[in-house]
Amino acid sequence: MTSSPEIAVSALSFSKNEQLKARLLERFPNARFNGTGGLLQGSDLVRFVGNAPAVIAGTERFDESVLRGIPTLKFISKYGVGLDNIDMELCHALGIQIGWTGGVNRVSVSEMTLGFMLGLIRNLYPVSQLLSAGNWVKNGGRQLTGKTIGIIGVGHIGKDVVRLLAPFHCRILVNDIADVSKFCAETGAIHVEKDVLFRESDIVSLHVPRTAETLGMVDESVLSIMRADAFLINTCRGGVVVESALKSALVNGQIAGAALDVYENEPPTDLEFLALPNLYCTPHIGGNAIEAVLAMGDSAIDHLTAYFQPKDSGV
Repeated sequence: MTSSPEIAVSALSFSKNEQLKARLLERFPNARFNGTGGLLQGSDLVRFVGNAPAVIAGTERFDESVLRGIPTLKFISKYGVGLDNIDMELCHALGIQIGWTGGVNRVSVSEMTLGFMLGLIRNLYPVSQLLSAGNWVKNGGRQLTGKTIGIIGVGHIGKDVVRLLAPFHCRILVNDIADVSKFCAETGAIHVEKDVLFRESDIVSLHVPRTAETLGMVDESVLSIMRADAFLINTCRGGVVVESALKSALVNGQIAGAALDVYENEPPTDLEFLALPNLYCTPHIGGNAIEAVLAMGDSAIDHLTAYFQPKDSGV
């Protein structure tokens, strides 16, 4: 490379991964990384990016104040799959291009979702906690095989969850705003309205982006139509589930249990909620299997390479 552009890596997980850092520096020697140990936001994010023409972004919020505060920014390469933290409309207006590949971490998230399903329905976490406290409680829950599973959102991850469930011979109910009739015909999944899905499913798993339409989608009214022995899983985006409503439903036995990997605010601060015995909670690690981290990082590097390649044949 005869003249390497400056690359600002604000994505914290990327910045902590020595393999990804080495791979990026091979192609872009002037890359610099987020060494703060925390999520960069607002003016701190603006200062970090500085005059760099390109950034590798994670979950940092690139809103109007940030985007207008970095006039040199021309390219955002996404480390991950969610775009809800980037003002896409303003990027288009400002001429900022986005490098993004959907579904790059889908196996990591779908495998974790399957793990949640098995853990919830077989009662693995509560009895493990009881046994660690010296209580021998033999309650093995129910089998996953043959149960009715509801999938809200049939994109890359939703489809992969259905694929992983094939050996369990479940009845699969799905709901999506897109036409998924071909997928249903191929897999035997049944497209139904949301209220039917929530009412009939043993387990409901959410796989939707965070948008104006999905924000607060699972609220008190939705939880009220779920069965008392049903479970809810959210590995997609925080805010899709109204946490106060879910807390009430779990405390009152309105549903049997839930598993969350994402939260309205991260990290969450309601320790009483997190400590509920019928709630599994993990720190947004669904897409962070080692293989997924490397795949997301390589994707971000490849998008940068493709963007700068026409301008610098040495890349």
